[in-house]
Order: sequence, then C-alpha cells, then structure tokens
Amino acid sequence: MATIHPINTIVSDPAIRNGRAVIQGTQIAVIDLIASYLYRELSPDELAVNYALDMGQVYSALAYYHQHKAEIDALIRDETAMADSLLEDLDHQGKLIRFE
Repeated sequence: MATIHPINTIVSDPAIRNGRAVIQGTQIAVIDLIASYLYRELSPDELAVNYALDMGQVYSALAYYHQHKAEIDALIRDETAMADSLLEDLDHQGKLIRFE
C-alpha cells in the first residue's frame, strides 16, 4: 500500500496576505515569487537568495504554481491590469513622477 507524504510548505490564512497562498513561516506570497520567476526570469537559485528561502520552499512554490497555473496566471493578469489602471489615473491627474 502506498503512503502519501504531504508537503505542507504552502499555506493560506485569511490573516496573512488576504488569504493568498504563502510559503509557510513567511509572508511571501507564491504569486510574488512566481512573478519574479516569470517576468524577471530569476532561476530557482536566484529566487532562494533574493527571498531568503531554502530550495525546498522555492520548488514547493513552483510546484504549487504548476498545479494552480490557470488561477495564478489570472491573478497576475488582474493585478497587472489594476496597476496599469492606477498608473494611468495618476498620469491623468498629473501625479505620476517619471524618473528617466
């Protein structure tokens, strides 16, 4: 008979990051780690260093992402659209400061 060994590295708690999936013992949301992985193209080693995580935590977050890819990708799209809208509003109000 097979034994299932759960990996309890990714948790959700309404009191932490509005219930988003986070790495246990931290307030690092999986979505933040995945955004760095996808858009900054950080390697798992770089994620571990930049977020002060061990490799097990990084790979657990990556595995969680792949198991919930559609949901997390949709969240990233929604947050990007919201950020773009806020930046546009600030620009229209003349409150957006650009550093060049």
